[in-house]
Amino acid sequence: MMKKAWTIWFTGLHGAGKSTIAAKLVKILRNRDMPVALLDGDKLRKTISSDLGYSLEERNEHMKRVANICKIISENGVLTIASVASPTERSREYAKKTLKKMFLVYVKCPLEVCEKRDIKGHYKKAKEKEKGFENFMYVSSSYEEPKNPDIILNTDKESVEESVNKLLAKLKKSGVIKVRYI
Repeated sequence: MMKKAWTIWFTGLHGAGKSTIAAKLVKILRNRDMPVALLDGDKLRKTISSDLGYSLEERNEHMKRVANICKIISENGVLTIASVASPTERSREYAKKTLKKMFLVYVKCPLEVCEKRDIKGHYKKAKEKEKGFENFMYVSSSYEEPKNPDIILNTDKESVEESVNKLLAKLKKSGVIKVRYI
């Protein structure tokens, strides 16, 4: 019987650095021959959740779909990294209950910094109430900070490398990643 792998679940505002840190972590682990799957929320929105909008209920449904995919992958012994906003405590609790072996990474960054980093212009579109951005997180809908994340990465104060190294150390210490991969 195959041993179930962990899921590393990234949460945070749009532009906080979730995808950047997750991609860097994946690259490091793959270079050390660790089987790892990366699920990026933006890409999943264009595929498995293309039928959903951005209302609170639709966001929670998207998170359920992501959690269920992570479960299938982790049951096959592959470490899964999910880079998704998951703006509500309810959606993160669903993921934690579904996955059992979930490590929650809160990529924390002030809204003003996230807005400056927003190369896609999502915050601007939301403020201008452009179609499709009516329920954009932190502009017209809320983001609930996680109550008990396993680690907080302060990306307005840490470089990408500092955040990744801090995360790797914590993953190793927590037993999520075996020493041979670090």
